[in-house]
Amino acid sequence: MTDQANSVRSGAGSVIRVLLADDEEMIRHGLRLILRHADGIEVVGEAANGADAFRLAAEHRPDVVLLDIRMPVLDGLAAIEPLVALTPAPQVVMLTTFGDEENVTRALREGATGFLLKDEGPQELISAVRAAAAGDAVLSPGVTGTVIRRMLSGGGAGPPAPDSRVAGLTDREREVLVTLGEGLSNAEIGSRLGIGVGTVKSHVRSILEKTGSSSRVQAGLLAHQAGLMD
Repeated sequence: MTDQANSVRSGAGSVIRVLLADDEEMIRHGLRLILRHADGIEVVGEAANGADAFRLAAEHRPDVVLLDIRMPVLDGLAAIEPLVALTPAPQVVMLTTFGDEENVTRALREGATGFLLKDEGPQELISAVRAAAAGDAVLSPGVTGTVIRRMLSGGGAGPPAPDSRVAGLTDREREVLVTLGEGLSNAEIGSRLGIGVGTVKSHVRSILEKTGSSSRVQAGLLAHQAGLMD
C-alpha cells in the first residue's frame, strides 16, 4: 500500500492534525486563527521553510500539511516528495498566491492532494482541510478536470497507449478510477455507483496501491492516460 493511501485517517470523531508551512509569520497566524475555531481540527506545528516542514511532519505526524510554494531553504514544491514519502504520509495541500499552471502541474505530479489559493475564504480553507483529510482532492470537480486535461495536453498527440498499471484492477476499481478522472469526491462516487463511502475509500486505497499512484489526482490523470475516459 502506498504511503499516501495509508494517510487517510479521518474517521468519525477523530481530530484532524494540521501542519502549517509558510515563510510569512502573519500568514501562519491568520491560518492558525481560522483553524483553531474549526471543530475537529488541531494545528500541531508551524514551519517557515520546507526543510522545517519535513522535520516537523516527521515529528508530529500531521494528517494534512498546508504548504506554501515560495519559501527559503527548501521551497514547497521541493518539499512535497519527502513529505509524501513519510509513513504514514500526510495529505499535502499547496497554499499559495501563485496559481499558475506550471506550479499546479508540478505540485500534483509530485503527489500533492490539491491546490488552494491564499485568497480563499475561511470556510473554504476549513472545508479544504477536511476534504484532504478524508482523502478527497482539494479542487472542485470542474477545476480537477481542467487541470488533468492541461497536464495531458503537453504529452503529444495521438491516442492513449495501454497502461500496464491498470491491468490488475478489478472491474469495480476501474469504475472508481474513471470517477477519479472526473474529479468526483468520495461521497459523489458512492452516490453514482450505489456503494458506501467506506467502500469507496477501500477501492481508492487499492487503486493507489495497485497503480503506484501517490494521490487520487495522479490516479485520475492515469485514467485519462490509459484511455479509460472514453
